[in-house]
Amino acid sequence: MTPPDPIASHDGKSPRERILVFVPMYDCETQIPRVIARFTPEVCALIDEILVVDNRSKDGSVAACRTAMEALSGVRRTIVRNAENYNLGGSHKTAFDYALAHGYDYAAIIHGDDQGDIGDLVPHLRAGAHREVDCLLGARFLKDSRLVNYSRFRTFGNHVFNAVFSAACGRRLHDLGAGLNCYDTRFLQSRFYLRFPNALTFNYYMVLYMVAVKATFRFFPLTWREEDQVSNVRMVRQTLKMIDILRRYVFSREKFLTDWHQPPQDYSCEVLYSAG
Repeated sequence: MTPPDPIASHDGKSPRERILVFVPMYDCETQIPRVIARFTPEVCALIDEILVVDNRSKDGSVAACRTAMEALSGVRRTIVRNAENYNLGGSHKTAFDYALAHGYDYAAIIHGDDQGDIGDLVPHLRAGAHREVDCLLGARFLKDSRLVNYSRFRTFGNHVFNAVFSAACGRRLHDLGAGLNCYDTRFLQSRFYLRFPNALTFNYYMVLYMVAVKATFRFFPLTWREEDQVSNVRMVRQTLKMIDILRRYVFSREKFLTDWHQPPQDYSCEVLYSAG
């Protein structure tokens, strides 16, 4: 892929910090227009580009996303399609590589299924909180977070796992993988993330890595909705995977941090749409 050239500040004057917002998308035809609609003028004034990474959707997600993006202004909009289905973790790798290649200072993530709201990140960007840490992590289970239609069983299960992982890490972890985060790209520069699985467990590895290398991170509250989304999580299988990940982290930490948990590959993509 030959990506678009990096952009300067919106006003064409002196450069400022540059923020990319990455939206992973897979079969989100119904939800993606709502996600893009949440990029209000207030949000767009703070960021430089919205990058939607389509993971080989089988429905009309790309067309729906393009239509929604054409209604925006004041921000660069790009849709790329992965060369193959890289899963959620692989789409993160596509986006992180894109952010580094284009000289972005920060890379934020909001999932394309409309469970989270990019607006929850705005107060923290305005306050400059992203400049104080390597990563800001949205957390569904903080005191001021709001869960809408999220089952009590899943809430209880997440609290249990958060407590277990926190005890093993010696650091309070309020969420192991919500869909709204913001990374300082200097932290990503070594591309350590390429060693982690492409699967849904990618964020668990990211959090454990940050704890192990003593990266600075802070959790912030958010609103999380369960409406018409289709979950890709299989609870029993995911629980067993989480237990195995923690076991390997605790008992073989050096190996956990240096091993390739995913065979090296090229996370290439093609540009489907670019505007702004």
